[in-house]
Amino acid sequence: MLGRHSVLLLDDAAHLEQRKLLLPPFHGKRMQRYGELMQDIAAAEIESWPRGEPHRLRPRMQALTLEIILRAVFGLTDGERLERLRHELRRLLDMVTNPLMMVFPFLLGPERLSRFGPFQRDIARVDEPVFEEIAARRNAPDLDAREDILSLLLQARHEDGSPMTDRELRDELMTLLVAGHETTANALSWAIERLCRHPEKLARLESEVRAGESGYLDAVITETLRLRPVISVVARQLTKAVELGGRELPAGTVVLPCIYLMHRRPDVYPDPEAFRPERFLEEAPGTYTWIPFGGGVRRCLGGAFAQFEMSIVLRELVRQRPRMQPARAGSERVFRRAITETPRHDAEVIFA
Repeated sequence: MLGRHSVLLLDDAAHLEQRKLLLPPFHGKRMQRYGELMQDIAAAEIESWPRGEPHRLRPRMQALTLEIILRAVFGLTDGERLERLRHELRRLLDMVTNPLMMVFPFLLGPERLSRFGPFQRDIARVDEPVFEEIAARRNAPDLDAREDILSLLLQARHEDGSPMTDRELRDELMTLLVAGHETTANALSWAIERLCRHPEKLARLESEVRAGESGYLDAVITETLRLRPVISVVARQLTKAVELGGRELPAGTVVLPCIYLMHRRPDVYPDPEAFRPERFLEEAPGTYTWIPFGGGVRRCLGGAFAQFEMSIVLRELVRQRPRMQPARAGSERVFRRAITETPRHDAEVIFA
């Protein structure tokens, strides 16, 4: 679905070169400029949520984060082009994240699946508006002045001075759209699920947000990503032999560092099952002991963007709807949805 140019699927020099092209939109002041956009979208979405009845948050968080990533990536504000992209992406994402649909990759394998007619037609329906937008933007007279991610990538250059091809752009745009909204929506859902079951933490968060402070908000996000990482493992293939835990592993071995277990080591995180944001007021997360975005040269490109987005959405939520309670007794169990870990009942809450 992402294509062979996706930064997620490249290795070695090709990966590093593509990564360099994608990094600038996610750094420093440039990323901060998306803040007003995120704030406006979050405010409008949250205002529409019902009061006094059970409400599943995860689907609404998905709609919110998809809108943010669509507008940040493509720079579209309204109209038929945005609606078409939104519709086709939502349709495709609903399909590929449906647990029942995972049977097809298992049965067919990636090569046969990529040639499977129905799958090709589904991808083509999304590709058409994406390629149309790329073509239109290449000819935009104000390209140099635009700050959406598509416009910035159109101005990026490879080391040999060549621009990104339409196919490269398509693959990276799809990667950002797919990886950049589903994961953040799940993380936001988990944050609310945890806060609802710890009213004293929610009260402290509301108090500090209203005071214009952000330290506890950042700690809530960090602790949520520790306790409920959206993806539980990462994979690495060894390029040379290494001794690990007293065992000699040869080059070529695939190892899977487990994010979920790392985040529950009692020697690193005392009382590891407890939701305690305060632990990150006392000490910053470790580079290799807090790894919800992976690590090293393959650390998630959008990690800072995701945390920034979470902070804006949660801040707006506690401003508008600070009175909330879980709709079900007991913590929601982890439910595997494709490759991500989601709340079993979609973080079902009741807003007062």
